[in-house]
Amino acid sequence: MGFVPQLIDLILHVDKYLDLIIQQYGVLTYVLLFVIVFCETGLVVTPFLPGDSMLFAVGAFAARGSLDVVVALVVLAAAAILGDTANYWIGAIVGPKVFHKENVRFLNRKHLDRTHEFYERYGGKTIVIARFIPIIRTFAPFVAGVGKMTYGRFLSYNVFGGLLWVLLFVLGGYFFGNIRIVRNNFSLVIIAIVLISVMPGVIEALRQRARSRASE
Repeated sequence: MGFVPQLIDLILHVDKYLDLIIQQYGVLTYVLLFVIVFCETGLVVTPFLPGDSMLFAVGAFAARGSLDVVVALVVLAAAAILGDTANYWIGAIVGPKVFHKENVRFLNRKHLDRTHEFYERYGGKTIVIARFIPIIRTFAPFVAGVGKMTYGRFLSYNVFGGLLWVLLFVLGGYFFGNIRIVRNNFSLVIIAIVLISVMPGVIEALRQRARSRASE
């Protein structure tokens, strides 16, 4: 199985993979969850890692008693905030050197440009809004660093957005993840979460295309 099919399988069946990890690694699961969220938010080269779906699954397992919900919330919130912080400083330090280059290895130029447009439109609020949009979530703090947003201002948006993102998805899974219809159709729920998450980005892209055509 290739990388893309494996990634799709991981996202759609994140509950099954998480169940295996909990059984095999026990308390070390929290460390793995921290690493995944930190990398997804903190490294521009790993926007493909599961975010929303994994948080929802964590909440569902916490409701079953497999994980401690308070510990999970603290660990994931810390990972999200620290990940964005690392990404911001990477952008501030190395971003200006690569931002204007057409071809940069391991860096998707289209994703970077799309995030920059999003940032130009929404300003600092992008850091909060982007938390709920896959791909843009990973690139937003990098662009903020490139754009030299003051760290104090960035940090306030970062903390608020990180806490809101983790609380909504983990508690959503905690309270609704074990309802019979949800548990029996977990993959469909994950698809719905992904579609809802990417919808703002798709709408914005369509608006940009419409504006471009209108200006021609």
